[in-house]
Amino acid sequence: MSGHSKWSTIKRKKGVADAKRANQFTKLARAITVAAKEGKNLDLAIEQAKKANMPKDNIDRAIKRGQGELGGIEIESACYEAYGPNNIGIIINVLTDNKNRALAEIKAVLNKLNGKLASAGTVSYLFDERGMIELKQEGQTVSGEDLEMIIIESGAKDYSVEDDIIYVYTDPKKLSEVQKALEFKSLKIDNAKLEMSPKNYVKLDENKKEAVIKLLTALEELDDVSEIYTNADL
Repeated sequence: MSGHSKWSTIKRKKGVADAKRANQFTKLARAITVAAKEGKNLDLAIEQAKKANMPKDNIDRAIKRGQGELGGIEIESACYEAYGPNNIGIIINVLTDNKNRALAEIKAVLNKLNGKLASAGTVSYLFDERGMIELKQEGQTVSGEDLEMIIIESGAKDYSVEDDIIYVYTDPKKLSEVQKALEFKSLKIDNAKLEMSPKNYVKLDENKKEAVIKLLTALEELDDVSEIYTNADL
């Protein structure tokens, strides 16, 4: 199994993910609304919002909007596929109240930064869906072999360690089950979500990496974009 999303690691180190707090809360609220509407992954969406210190009133409103208790804008999910520099694959998940606007903004970024929209299925087959649980080694009640045994016994498929972060990978249908098993053993979890993992990574020359990062960052900063995945080796 491939390691953790290299773009996620780059985002964290460069501080480009959700740099604006208002932008972050908007994206989190939309995720909660869609999860409440579709009746799946709501607990994960709420947990993400809580970890970002999103006010409880905002969370409650997003849930009620998704359950039809409040009027207003209709939030929909969409997924677009694209190619970037050096023919890297990109998956762009969107939560929006206007798909036409979202698509137009994505196209504008791609056209400006050497990317192009791809037909459905031409990029997504390069990825597998999986569950991902993130926890810091520091501050845990156990470590070393004891921690490894807890992860193995939780039902996880694999795990990796980068810097001080442990990434636990699961079957997508067992994400919540594994999360609860880890929490039962008093492990502190920072993040849990479904993600798209590249089956293989595309190697890039050093002089092309910054161009790719610039493109991914510009896409990530769009209000309607909720998640970005790529098979670029950054």
